[in-house]
Amino acid sequence: MPRQTMGEFLGELAARLPAPGAGAVAAIEAALAASLVAMVGRFTTDEEHAQLVGEVVAAADGRRAAALEAAADDETAFTAVAEAMKLPRGTEEEKEARRRAVAEAQLAAARPPQAILGIAAELVGLAERVLPVANRNLVSDVAAATAAALAAATTALLAVETNLAGLDDDGAAADLAAAAETVDDVRRRAGEVEAAVRKAIRG
Repeated sequence: MPRQTMGEFLGELAARLPAPGAGAVAAIEAALAASLVAMVGRFTTDEEHAQLVGEVVAAADGRRAAALEAAADDETAFTAVAEAMKLPRGTEEEKEARRRAVAEAQLAAARPPQAILGIAAELVGLAERVLPVANRNLVSDVAAATAAALAAATTALLAVETNLAGLDDDGAAADLAAAAETVDDVRRRAGEVEAAVRKAIRG
């Protein structure tokens, strides 16, 4: 994924392939959010806030790299789910072996979107930090970043639900609940950033 052009990625996304899919899309949405935050920081040149802005830019760059890594991890994990689903199920033993393999693969496939949820929440936090000192010409980009982070979180939650919802596992249920809480928090905070930006734009 990191070495692909956007056109190549979109071509693969549109193709009849097991991956990339929604998890990779969530990762790209998070990477876009990170890029916007970093861009706003780099255009915010007030020396008084140089340390804060430098910290935000460095963190945003790191989250962008982490999001792209999660996209690659998601593709690998979902391919493993697809392979597990192809296992034979002619006998009861084969059915049980296939069931276990699919469940294990789905648990593993939930990890990349769970990571993306965390990245999205961190990015909203970075947007909150940079907004009060941001270049006034770019405050709309801060809101755009939180909108992209919310899209990433919402999409990632769907991917987590797809992989965990059918599993009879207490840990999976706890992970689902935590993921939903993260999205609710991201949604609330992204809305607050958007409201603050609209107020700033209107003067």
